Order: sequence, then C-alpha cells, then structure tokens
Amino acid sequence: MTPRTSLLSLILIVVTIFSVPSFTFAQNTRHTNTDLPAEVLKLINEHRAGMGLGPLKMNTTISQAAEKHSRNMATKKIPFGHDGFDGRMKGLRDQLKNVTGWAENVAYGPQTAPEVVDMWLHSPGHKKNIEGDYNITGIGIVKGADGEPYYTQIFLKKEK
Repeated sequence: MTPRTSLLSLILIVVTIFSVPSFTFAQNTRHTNTDLPAEVLKLINEHRAGMGLGPLKMNTTISQAAEKHSRNMATKKIPFGHDGFDGRMKGLRDQLKNVTGWAENVAYGPQTAPEVVDMWLHSPGHKKNIEGDYNITGIGIVKGADGEPYYTQIFLKKEK
C-alpha cells in the first residue's frame, strides 16, 4: 500500500465514522472523460447484481445535485464530507416526490472508476449504501484546482 493509498483509506474511514456514508464528470474546466460516471455505475450495478440486488438507474436531477456538492468540495466552498446533506436530500425529495430512502457516498482522489468503487466497497458505511434498498442514483465528479477528483454519489429509493 502506498502512502497516498493509506491516506485515502484513512480519509474514507474518518468520513464513514463521522458522517453519513456517498457521478456527470465535471471540473472547474470540464474534464474530457464523461464516461467515468457511467463506469462507476456499471461497476456498482455489477456488485449489486452479485448480491442479488436490482440495478440503480442514473437520474439527471440527482446527478446535478451530486455534481454541485462535488464542485463545492473541489472549490473549497465547503470541506470534504457531507456538509449540507439534509438540505440536499430535502431538495431532492421535494423535486422527485415519493422518495422513501436516501444516502450519499463521497470520495477524494481516486483517478479511475475501479479505484473509487473498490475504496467504497472496502469501507463498511459506503458499502452499506451501495448495497442499500435504493433504485435511482446520481453521480457527480469534479476536479479541484490540484487536479484531484471529488466524487459524490447519491442514492435514493423512489416509490412509483
């Protein structure tokens, strides 16, 4: 394990312990890999399928909220973590109606979809969200000025 990987793992553990465990790829200047959210979702849905769980469907409204949160972290408007979680979820519940469950995963640093999904699956709180009773999701990824990506994935359960 490299010092960077150790630090990233420690950050995820601290976030899991002290907050609720949380993709569009954006940057202060747009990144060219717009497929990263789809790659993350594919990997998460593959994991869920292996657990006998239904797939999550990407939702644009949720992705916009996730991207905004990632941008706020990347620009240091808010600290890395789940600041504003309750307000984000209330806004999404108001917009989408019939939402009965919600959670959020965040991460900082992984450069690829397999890296971020692997980190989340090795964190009990984040893994619990990935395996939770949710059916729609949104993913926002924004690179900070230092070039490091900030990830937010929001999970919702929407009744029909």
